[in-house]
Amino acid sequence: MSATPIDTLLSALEPLDVPCERTTRSEFAETVADHLREPAVGVPLESLDVSLAETDVTVDPTPATLKTAATGVTPASFAIADYGSVVVPNTANGSELVSLFVDRHVAVVDEGDVVPNMEVAFDRFGEEFRERASSGVIATGPSATADMGELVRGAHGPSEVHLVVLEDDDE
Repeated sequence: MSATPIDTLLSALEPLDVPCERTTRSEFAETVADHLREPAVGVPLESLDVSLAETDVTVDPTPATLKTAATGVTPASFAIADYGSVVVPNTANGSELVSLFVDRHVAVVDEGDVVPNMEVAFDRFGEEFRERASSGVIATGPSATADMGELVRGAHGPSEVHLVVLEDDDE
């Protein structure tokens, strides 16, 4: 029996020290609250059919609010299962900034948007980014560097990444 893209994603995230939680849309606010360290900022998640309204997340932050934020919550366009990566789009509401200028990034992706591998991801990149003439960031785990010796997390982005996978509510 072959692994599903979600199973592969979970396996790939483990060695990256990226917690991943699966939740339903009805439980989303409670699930996200468990991953927040305040102050928290985020961008609207309408494309995922969930909202941050019932959380302690400031949506559409100002530059000053973003500068002091500990956690950023953004949508991911999709996840690449075998790499444990998420694709964060560059949007007018600042999702790329919210994902990069915080200590903890909480990315939210729909289970149907978890692709199995990079080959499928490249097909999706072309389709998605040509339509919007935009760009995005492929993020794989926390930012880290060992350029000058010991491994340092958070050198060029978040030192922690958490992933929330949205599943359909049982009917």
